[in-house]
Amino acid sequence: MTRWTTKGAATVLAATAALGSLTVTGVADAQLKAIKTATSISAADRKQGSDAHPQLMAEFGGAYSGPQASYVNRVGQNIAVQSGLSRSPSDFTVTLLNSPVNNAFAIPGGYVYVTRQLMALMNDEAELAGVLGHEVGHVAARHSKKRQSAATRNQILGVLGAVLGGAIGDSGGVLGGLGGLLQNNAMQVAQLATLGFSRGQELEADQLGVQYLRSAGYDPLALSTMLASLANQTSLDARLAGGDARSLPAWASTHPDPASRVRNAQTLASRVGGTGGARNADSFLAAVDNVLYGDDPAQGVVEGNQFLHPDLRLRFEVPRGYGMQNGTTAVTVSGNGGQAQFTTGPYSGDMNAYIAAAFKAVAGNTAISPSAVQRTTVNGLPAFYSTARVASQSGQVDVTVFAYEFSRSSAFHFVTLTRAGGTSVFNPMFDSVRRLSAAEASAIRPRRIDVVTVGRSDTMASLAQRMAYSDYQTERFQVLNRLTATSRLTPGQKVKIVVYASR
Repeated sequence: MTRWTTKGAATVLAATAALGSLTVTGVADAQLKAIKTATSISAADRKQGSDAHPQLMAEFGGAYSGPQASYVNRVGQNIAVQSGLSRSPSDFTVTLLNSPVNNAFAIPGGYVYVTRQLMALMNDEAELAGVLGHEVGHVAARHSKKRQSAATRNQILGVLGAVLGGAIGDSGGVLGGLGGLLQNNAMQVAQLATLGFSRGQELEADQLGVQYLRSAGYDPLALSTMLASLANQTSLDARLAGGDARSLPAWASTHPDPASRVRNAQTLASRVGGTGGARNADSFLAAVDNVLYGDDPAQGVVEGNQFLHPDLRLRFEVPRGYGMQNGTTAVTVSGNGGQAQFTTGPYSGDMNAYIAAAFKAVAGNTAISPSAVQRTTVNGLPAFYSTARVASQSGQVDVTVFAYEFSRSSAFHFVTLTRAGGTSVFNPMFDSVRRLSAAEASAIRPRRIDVVTVGRSDTMASLAQRMAYSDYQTERFQVLNRLTATSRLTPGQKVKIVVYASR
């Protein structure tokens, strides 16, 4: 989360083929079939991609500026040309995004994206190529266009969590019940990023991705090993979030049967030629070394159940069992009792107007009637709040805006969505907002990947102790390196650990 702008958070996500859709379950043995794919990038697609690209960059933290960017671009262009959309690598723009979320996606026009966080989870170049190949496969098979048509027919809309809607899920059915009631133009556009692909489309993209790996000279099993790492990361993230997996990025969500996803990719690999081919682990580990891991302090950081922003000098914490996702325009909170976003808007000293604008941003053209604005004080900050009760298909729901004045020209606020009478579940969160001291702000440090060589005296336990976390050190180390409790490390082996870096 950068210093938030007031621009709609999700206005640029049209036709995004989000990696969050890779959640097919119960997959049978893969059968190769002829898949009709596009053979060129049309002028219309190029325009759509070029129009969306700069806005997508802004939405997802911008381009990562480290040396890893050129490496990702080279690998991505090499795998993209295998699709037949173009034989010229320069026709594809492959971007490493400065985002702490495990994600990747592609849009028509030759634009392909992967986050630095997902790159850090990979262990070789073939896995990077497999993920990017899967996304290019969605575009080659025109899945996003088919999904856009389905979305137009079904009018499926997200609420509050539109930017990360696929990651958050439906809080007990409340969001689904709201349907088109609480919406704005940004959310209508964003629906294409939060809808999942169909089972058949996912199988097609898997097949194409595996075929691209083989034709590019990589080990076609790489997609299956990457999916295994994602399954392990999902399980760990659910534990870290208190067991509520709906706060996780949807790409990593493998419920209820992650093993089937891996088995399907393994079968696909055998059908296109089995094992063999390059993995290029050494070159990948050299590239991923020193990449930023987790939140960028310039965008705020999530530490356990706390959100800390050293530049904005603010802090809050969420209830136990709730998860957070940090975006460029908002922090999104999700759990069994409801959903919330923490964000900002233009403020000129009139809090009534500020809260009215926040309600309008949620409701769009739908008329809702909030209660009178109440005033209180939270940790020395002037605070104001109001609630609107709204009828939905799932029953009555409450939408609450709770705002804080940080200065005469600066304000921040939560928007929460709960079942009627359930807003109190967020009272501890409302009461936790406070300013950070200069010392607290300066103590917030980024983390980075450090690739180290296993020494003779190193063990999994000793290396895990070097991880820059106070909890789940061994589990984090194992997931990061695709290891298990029974894995054996050998001297000279290269592994990744997460360490603190200087700001």
